[in-house]
Amino acid sequence: MTVANWCVLAACVLPAMTIGLAKIHSSKLARNAGRYDNQHPRAWALRLSGWQQRANAAQQNGFEALPLFIAAVLLAQQAHADQGRIDTLALVFIALRVLYAAVYLMNLGTLRTLIWTAALAANLAIFVMA
Repeated sequence: MTVANWCVLAACVLPAMTIGLAKIHSSKLARNAGRYDNQHPRAWALRLSGWQQRANAAQQNGFEALPLFIAAVLLAQQAHADQGRIDTLALVFIALRVLYAAVYLMNLGTLRTLIWTAALAANLAIFVMA
């Protein structure tokens, strides 16, 4: 398994970890006070506010970023592009996505957009290697 392949796995797990923070935080609450409801997870998510709502939005954006990243890595590897460069760019993408989630939770919109753009650029750089 290449480093880039491990990064694909990390990119797939990262959205669940992001919303997991909100779910864990809500476990301290009473059932009628906003605790995570596994029977009605979408209704629970609609009632979120503050950083927990942003965690849900970061999760959704993480899922939106997945198809291009997975395609970029697979196509670049299939084209026998330089694996070291693919691995480096994939690591950059993951680091930026982790930073993106943290900045999203902190509600720093402009910085979040800049990080999102940098992650997209890293992703596109992998893609054009194919």
